[in-house]
Amino acid sequence: VQLQAFGGGLVQAWGSLRLSCAASGRTANSNAISWFRQAPGREREFVAGTRWSGGKTYYADSVKGRFTISIDNVKNTVFLQMNSPKPDETAVYYCAAGIGGNYHHWGQGTLVTVSS
Repeated sequence: VQLQAFGGGLVQAWGSLRLSCAASGRTANSNAISWFRQAPGREREFVAGTRWSGGKTYYADSVKGRFTISIDNVKNTVFLQMNSPKPDETAVYYCAAGIGGNYHHWGQGTLVTVSS
């Protein structure tokens, strides 16, 4: 599976931004699709996840109610809608695909900078 994330940039703290991740070559072991982020000097952390086959969505507690993950199976694209992001959420955002909590495929990341 090849993943390409894009849509990052500069966003104000009360604004919104939508990230996209285009996938190609999907396989059975890549049904889970999630967004992670890594801020400077911090460990990578889970942000939101779902499955290409549909069903539940999962969010880190810190983003619940503000971020939304969605998929477009026709376009093989997963989105992360970020509403009211916070300055400390400035990070490189990655999309990743896998199965059973193991993510074997990672995109190159897209930088999101949140200004106060």
